[in-house]
Amino acid sequence: MALPSPNLDDRRFQQFVDDAKRYIQQRAPEWTDHNVSDPGVTLVETVAHMADQIVYRLNRVPEKNHLAFLDLIGITLFPPSAARADVTFWLSAPQRQPVVLATGTEVATARTQTEDAVVFATERELTVVPCELSALVVQRTGEEAVDRTADLAESKDVHCFTESPRPGDRMLFGLSAAVPECVVVLELDSQVDGVGVDPRQPPLTWEAWTADGWVTCEVERDTTGGLNRPGEVVLHVPGGHALSRAGRREAGWLRCVVTEPAQDQPFYTTSPTIRSAEAFSIGGTTGVVHAETVRDEALGESTGLPGHRLRLAHSPVVGGPRPLVLQVAERDGWINWQTVGHFAASGPNDRHITLDAATGEIAFGPSVREQDGTLRQYGAVPPKGAPIRARLYRTGGGKAGNVARGAIQVLRDSVPYVSDVVNREAARGGVDGETVQEAKRRAPIALSAQDRAVTLRDYEELARRAAPETARITCLAAEPDEHGAHAVRVLVVPQAVSDPGGRLRFEQLVPGDEMLGRITRFLDERRLIGTRLAVGPPFYQGVTVVATVHAFRGTDTDRVRREAHDALYRHLDPLTGGAHGTGWPFGRPVQAGEVFAVLQRVPGVELVDEVLLHPADPLSGKRGDPTERIDLQPPALVFSFDHRVRVIGDAS
Repeated sequence: MALPSPNLDDRRFQQFVDDAKRYIQQRAPEWTDHNVSDPGVTLVETVAHMADQIVYRLNRVPEKNHLAFLDLIGITLFPPSAARADVTFWLSAPQRQPVVLATGTEVATARTQTEDAVVFATERELTVVPCELSALVVQRTGEEAVDRTADLAESKDVHCFTESPRPGDRMLFGLSAAVPECVVVLELDSQVDGVGVDPRQPPLTWEAWTADGWVTCEVERDTTGGLNRPGEVVLHVPGGHALSRAGRREAGWLRCVVTEPAQDQPFYTTSPTIRSAEAFSIGGTTGVVHAETVRDEALGESTGLPGHRLRLAHSPVVGGPRPLVLQVAERDGWINWQTVGHFAASGPNDRHITLDAATGEIAFGPSVREQDGTLRQYGAVPPKGAPIRARLYRTGGGKAGNVARGAIQVLRDSVPYVSDVVNREAARGGVDGETVQEAKRRAPIALSAQDRAVTLRDYEELARRAAPETARITCLAAEPDEHGAHAVRVLVVPQAVSDPGGRLRFEQLVPGDEMLGRITRFLDERRLIGTRLAVGPPFYQGVTVVATVHAFRGTDTDRVRREAHDALYRHLDPLTGGAHGTGWPFGRPVQAGEVFAVLQRVPGVELVDEVLLHPADPLSGKRGDPTERIDLQPPALVFSFDHRVRVIGDAS
């Protein structure tokens, strides 16, 4: 039970008016008109209103004390987190010289009449490295690699694989330079048509050689139909692409590998051929953050006193490995000072500062009096009169940065030879700053945990503190057979921006390695000795709804079908679905009855005829037998996968 807050003065407006009228009867009995129309009563009510406002402010003193207590125990407001995304810069034409995009290059969404542009800035330098094709190597399964560069130069038809291709056959393209994070175009000419594969789903995988081995490339576009007609293949080369030696040639290698065909998919009957090939770079991809960069901001001069505080002109400050570069002018020029979380480990000569990212307040080290009367300095103090400046920091963040894929299209900084910019995936990770009420609710949990993970609730709270940009986090006792004895399983669901119609793609719900690693390291330092820790995504159970509904007479059946699909995707959503709209509960089964009710509420639906549920694998696309109930294990969430709704209109 919470302690009751004292009501320092419980009188209100009407009580003040009544008390004043009683005093009037005692002190001025000749004043008999106490109606609201009397000018004197109007003055009484005016004063009573002012007194009521004073009492209201007086009763807010306990809340102020509450906030002062939160500040005393070190609970400060969490700053907003900034959304991040990968953005591809497309060149207007291939270039002979490298095209460099500096750190801090700004891109944005399109500005509309109702919404301002959302600005992003690149986090690192990007170099679009020019390249050309320098070698072609063919390697059949179980055989040595064969150099076919000379045959290609003579425009001979080169078989890409064995005459009857087998999974594992590969063809390697050698580039004249390593092109990490670049977009490479392979222009291929061939005379072979109709080699037996589905040109929309050819059994091919494109890979690039990196220091960690072969890494899959994302295919932007393939107009060759699986290498069986002239066209081009546009590849996004991963970071880390490096030069290596294959056979007797050193190059930046890309390769095309034959894979096992999917179920019910045709396979090669004969090998495609290549008569000529060219390669060139046409763009590059780098990470951007929802922030605007502030450089060389003058903050004033040092007072030379311990505990000196300054405030940045822009807040909040976007976090990161180095959120603020603060410099103080000393004899040797501008000297960098390091940002730390606290001064407990700072000596009197350490150039340390603390930063409140939410408010932008900077503090230098304090001087503390010890028990013997001496003063101990925590952190150095700049000389009196020394100029102080913020060399670099970024401001921004919040949920506004979680824009959909394809929304970032504007290049705010002019860069030579760059024509277009686009984000191929939605930006995610943006979280609004913590409010005072949220901090007050968090305080009891923080005090009980004391920065140590003991209970399952402690693990959840500390995991949210390590990664506030997550959408959902839950902690369960892990199965001993799977994770060992005394194991704790932390399930992380990242934020995701749905495509039009509320559709989420499976890859959007898989947390990144950086996020999982950050949570793991944070919890590992705070767990009990002997406790095993497993951090990862939940199991996603795919669900396909197959339903038949009847629409009212004269209703647009196409509209009813769209709205029925939207309703299903909204309800069976791991982030915003469920009965309360807060995300589908972990382990909650899916039943045909509640799906029936969801469809019945769709405008225009007169009757729901049939509802069947199919368990589905979102990775392979395979569906199970129809059922009326799909049970989920405690660490599982539901995932909508390709619902099918048939709408029958009234033909009469």
